[in-house]
Amino acid sequence: MTTKEILTTQDLHLYYGSNEALKGINLSFEEKGITALIGPSGCGKSTYLRTLNRMNDLIPGVTITGTAEFKGEDLYAPNADTVQIRKEIGMVFQQPNPFPFSIYDNVIYGLRIAGERDKEKLDAVVEKSLRQAAVWDEVKDHLHESALALSGGQQQRVCIARVLAVSPEIILLDEPTSALDPVSSSQIEATLLNLRQDYTIIIVTHNLQQASRIADRTAFFMNGELVEVDQTKNIFMNPANKQTEDYISGRFG
Repeated sequence: MTTKEILTTQDLHLYYGSNEALKGINLSFEEKGITALIGPSGCGKSTYLRTLNRMNDLIPGVTITGTAEFKGEDLYAPNADTVQIRKEIGMVFQQPNPFPFSIYDNVIYGLRIAGERDKEKLDAVVEKSLRQAAVWDEVKDHLHESALALSGGQQQRVCIARVLAVSPEIILLDEPTSALDPVSSSQIEATLLNLRQDYTIIIVTHNLQQASRIADRTAFFMNGELVEVDQTKNIFMNPANKQTEDYISGRFG
């Protein structure tokens, strides 16, 4: 079975003012499956993740050079539609961030903005997305209650459902379980393992065990550089680079 690359960055540099935070990242992602980005705090992994759907555009003083392409299209072309980019490349953040309204309205938020008014269609999307995010059974009798009343783990799964509702191709997750307890974290991991059949998932995690459990491929970042990327088992069992080995074995980081 041949898989094709869906997202590619070449010689990607990012500067905050004069500080170079990403130093020429060459990295490609194939359709479907999970890639974990690991490395010590401040190594550039979250910054890199945010370049993939142009979230860094919101930060003043950022300069980006090099190329980032999604399905062969330049993400940073002058005429690129950032709303469309963020629909196709959805993002889940470190802290669960449901909007202060009902679970139902959280999930259909993107569709409502896009002008969808068909209640039957919206109902179907809500159920499908919450089922995919493995939280339907817990919330189906509370859809019109505030999402803020849910536990942290449930809120995060509702946020995943909100991303799924607009039918993305790629899901970016920035340490999505770091604010959660172990039980909620394992529920999110199980959710991602189910979603990997249908979506390209890129997850930043500081939890090496999590990367080894769920990722098909792992990329190790250090000081704004991509040190090594390979199948996860190779990164953890037989890394090619000494820096990777030192990090995996806990000598620093």
